[in-house]
Amino acid sequence: VVMCSIGIRPEEQDTLQRVRVSVELTAPAGAAFPGENRRRVINYEKIVAAIREIAASGHIDLCEGFAERVAAAGFADPRVARVRVAVEKLDVFPDAEGVGAILERARPV
Repeated sequence: VVMCSIGIRPEEQDTLQRVRVSVELTAPAGAAFPGENRRRVINYEKIVAAIREIAASGHIDLCEGFAERVAAAGFADPRVARVRVAVEKLDVFPDAEGVGAILERARPV
């Protein structure tokens, strides 16, 4: 969960709100389990740093736009074949846990 300026409604333009970001990075099909070789493991620390940077970079209109930027950051690692990103604004509606978007992308060929 990060604090982020996100949304197209006027009241969302000048305030930070809680945004939950969940990411799945998938290795290519058939890739061998890396075992104890940490150099072959996808580094989630980098994607977490990218999420924090995106959230702090300025206003984002849509959850989909945030998710697209996170997906692009995931593909910066050549070992990532697929990315699934969920972005939820947690405090928009009092009777909903959250609202947002889920985006799935395969590495462009």
